[in-house]
Amino acid sequence: MSEKTINTAEVREQVIEILKTCYDPEIPVDIYELGLIYTVEVQENGDTRVEMTLTSPACPVAESLPIEVEQKVRTVPGTAEVKIDLVWEPTWTKDMLTEAAKLKLGFF
Repeated sequence: MSEKTINTAEVREQVIEILKTCYDPEIPVDIYELGLIYTVEVQENGDTRVEMTLTSPACPVAESLPIEVEQKVRTVPGTAEVKIDLVWEPTWTKDMLTEAAKLKLGFF
């Protein structure tokens, strides 16, 4: 029995698009543009790992946001096992915002 392989780059792009539908309720910018997503890895067998952080360890959505991310990533065709790693290093700073997010939040 051979394992099915997928187009990892295509699935990764789809995962990123679904991540852009997740928001910290206190900030009107999605978590990808906010710079909370550090890594998106997709293996040929569909196993997917997302390494993310939060704006602070005391973030009110510390429990619910990683669960939402996992649930949404699981809906992407081609994903198999999905693992969300919540990390605190490097510490998130406003410098991690994309240019579009900085503009939207008035940091220019």
